Amino acid sequence: MMLSWRTRRAAAAARKKRLQDVSGNDNLEMDITVPVPTHFRCPISLDLMKDPVTLSTGITYDRESIEKWVEAGHQTCPVTNQVLLCFDQIPNHSLRKMIQSWCVENRSFGIERIPTPRIPVSPYDVSEICKRIMAATQRGDFKKCKDLVAKIKNWGRESERNKRCIVENGVGCVLSIAFESFAGISMEKHADLLVDILSVLVWMFPFGVEGKLTLGSMNSLRCMLWILKNGDLTAKQTAVLVLKELLSLDQKHVNTLAEIGVIQELVKLIKKPISPSATKASLMVIFYMLSPPSISEKIASTLVELGLVSLIIEILLEGDKGISEKALGVLDHICDSKEGREKAYENALFVPVLFHKILGSDLASNFSVSILWKLCKNDKRKDGGVVAEALELKVGAFQKLLILLQVGCGENTKEKVKELLKLLNLYRTKVDCLGSSMDFRYLKKSY
Repeated sequence: MMLSWRTRRAAAAARKKRLQDVSGNDNLEMDITVPVPTHFRCPISLDLMKDPVTLSTGITYDRESIEKWVEAGHQTCPVTNQVLLCFDQIPNHSLRKMIQSWCVENRSFGIERIPTPRIPVSPYDVSEICKRIMAATQRGDFKKCKDLVAKIKNWGRESERNKRCIVENGVGCVLSIAFESFAGISMEKHADLLVDILSVLVWMFPFGVEGKLTLGSMNSLRCMLWILKNGDLTAKQTAVLVLKELLSLDQKHVNTLAEIGVIQELVKLIKKPISPSATKASLMVIFYMLSPPSISEKIASTLVELGLVSLIIEILLEGDKGISEKALGVLDHICDSKEGREKAYENALFVPVLFHKILGSDLASNFSVSILWKLCKNDKRKDGGVVAEALELKVGAFQKLLILLQVGCGENTKEKVKELLKLLNLYRTKVDCLGSSMDFRYLKKSY
């Protein structure tokens, strides 16, 4: 074995020396393209195979390519066109070792050796680990359950295929039951396990009805609140991401979350952000909590008291597109309430920031117009209020709204834009905000 390795290395060195002698360029070999042997290429992708597997027809493919082929609904072998009676994929270890040896022999040309692939998880493997988790949960065996959850996490890290297999075979429901059970025993004692379970559940949504009900139980929701209060930064982010996914599927847990004080912790995450993902998730949870009309006004009032309106203005001044859209969605709901609108009237930056966000994106435009429309519609101030403020600040109100009509928007937004333009038109003589008629003479009127 040692002799073989030395021989290959000596041959590579000699080849490099010959190239240098001919050209005088040390880097010439990096410009040479090494042809990949045809039988090392996947018949589907035509790329070097990393995990060759053989079908029942005797043809070998790269595992990733043939899995995509089958998942797309094809039931035939791509090369022979024979109908596949079974979809078993047998690892071709001999070919894989040949490919690895070829990579080693040509490493001087910059070719890296492909790693030995791990055997993908099977539905049977997933089923067995689910049984073991349930048994450990019933016994209250914290350590065993933690080891099994760690194994699932490792499977998920290995490949997207593993993740799909885990999700499709009921792990979400099993982990939800384990989460509720250990949370009911002791949150402090089982904190590490509970956070580990949530970190896996984040990429398992959506899952079955039983799992959603269990994860939405009082025990589970109180545990997530406890993690938001007492967990480290990673744990807090994980908890709020799970809450976001849970409420995106079912908003019937809103009352419970409001009663136990989740809103206060969400505002804290926005006030002292730990990551963009956590901020976006916190805004989305608040957005979902404001959606049910029966409780939205009460929640909006609480959010105003906690200073969320001012926080959102700061976000809109500095945040990226994704965060700004979510912040505007929350603000739109808050402005349905009298307290929310009153707070908006007090903030000098409110109107210019909203006009600035128009045309930023379709979603941002829709929310900004909706908020401005609600403020104008309910503004009882004698000095013209929001309308006069928009003109006096010279924020390009007319221009933005006219361009929005020109480039197109939804019917609901279009009607609100027309109403805003009519209101602005009443005050247009106070401020020369239209500028030269040259600016708009080519714009087609939409109203």
